[in-house]
Amino acid sequence: MKHWRCISGCGACCRLDPALRGEALEVLSEEQRLLYLSMVGPDGWCVHFDTGGRRCRIYEQRPDFCRVENLMRLFGAEGDDADALAIACCTQQIRAEDGGRGRVMRRFRRAVRRQP
Repeated sequence: MKHWRCISGCGACCRLDPALRGEALEVLSEEQRLLYLSMVGPDGWCVHFDTGGRRCRIYEQRPDFCRVENLMRLFGAEGDDADALAIACCTQQIRAEDGGRGRVMRRFRRAVRRQP
């Protein structure tokens, strides 16, 4: 069984471009949606994402929807279903941002194979 894990130095989920994230925007409340849209920079990346260091500048204070566990609940997924959905979403985002065979994807695939 694979278990979802976030890996450092990835940031694929920090690409907030609304044109690419329609499904996420649909499950957010109006207040969350407004906050989300205020975080989108001109390049489509979160304004709090350090692209050079590939890290979130507000990680400890990030909004609930930036926490994958909470986002999975908004989609109605819990437990093993949440893990499977999170892995699928991350895989899709990493592939879109870094390619399917890059270093980030290899690290992510190794991380989700480990036991919790």
